[in-house]
Amino acid sequence: MKAREFERAFEAGDRLDDALDLEAARRPNLEMRRVNVDFPSWVVEGLDREAKKLGVTRQSLIKVWIAQKLEAEGPSRL
Repeated sequence: MKAREFERAFEAGDRLDDALDLEAARRPNLEMRRVNVDFPSWVVEGLDREAKKLGVTRQSLIKVWIAQKLEAEGPSRL
């Protein structure tokens, strides 16, 4: 199905389940890549305190903070 046909069917409220292969669907730029970063112990302790206050893991906190910073820099920086 071409994009225009898909859009027309969507706008008409047609069911599109058969037109989509959800098992093969991927979101671009969301592949995970592992990176290792060394922090001084005082930074790790601060991250742990902040993560505990928010009820999230240290890794989640770091991911969110970095993503927020990159988004604030604007799409031209990504």
